[in-house]
Amino acid sequence: MAALQHTPISLQSQNPSSPPQLSSTLTPRTSTLSFSFSSTFTPIPLKLSSSAAAVVTLRRNGGGALGARMNSSAAASYATALADVAKSNNTLETTAGDVEKIEKFFGEPSVFDFFINPTIDLDKKRKVLDEIANSSTLQPHTVNFLNILVDAKRIDLIKDIVKEFEVVYNKITDTELAIVTSVVKLESQHLAQIAKQVQKLTGAKNVRIKTEIDPSLVAGFTVRYGNSGSKLIDLSVKKQLEEIAAELDLGDIKLNL
Repeated sequence: MAALQHTPISLQSQNPSSPPQLSSTLTPRTSTLSFSFSSTFTPIPLKLSSSAAAVVTLRRNGGGALGARMNSSAAASYATALADVAKSNNTLETTAGDVEKIEKFFGEPSVFDFFINPTIDLDKKRKVLDEIANSSTLQPHTVNFLNILVDAKRIDLIKDIVKEFEVVYNKITDTELAIVTSVVKLESQHLAQIAKQVQKLTGAKNVRIKTEIDPSLVAGFTVRYGNSGSKLIDLSVKKQLEEIAAELDLGDIKLNL
């Protein structure tokens, strides 16, 4: 893991559509919000007008195929900029941890909808970001990055940025991402064995495991890896049952009642 340096830096955006630029000074924000932020966020009670609700829905859905392509390009630029800052500050590993925390926060629909809501004042969003930073110990440059997205009104890209950052991080560190899905949480030693197997299959220097729970698998687990999860190891009972069902062709069998 890279050593954490405490050299203060910040990101400043001159153009809302451009990725953040590096600055050598940091002016920390101070929070005056009275509530304590946790991973379960209770949004400010607010009645959306029909037009505001439409904007929230449009931003949540990505604005169609063309909008999705444009968002993907912009998200990649922002993710690369954040990774560049982390590398220059020798905090790539810590920043990757920050991004995982961000993914969890904005994975809550109420949090995401709060930040893309056009009728909520920017100052309120900045204050909530401060609460997030204080409660989750995000690094200063990560907090500034989020503030840039809010100020530039591109916080709706945050989920895409998280995905793109993961791609950039994996490329920089020669890391293979493997998503392990199981019915129950697997023990750490089992995950370590899976990681070793994926490393053998891919030749990657590092393997990073993400876990998901899916009760429909019945038992066992699946491992998805490769570009965009293109390769699959399926050791689930569900898969075995599907194969058995396919082999037992009952279509021609007639029952005499």
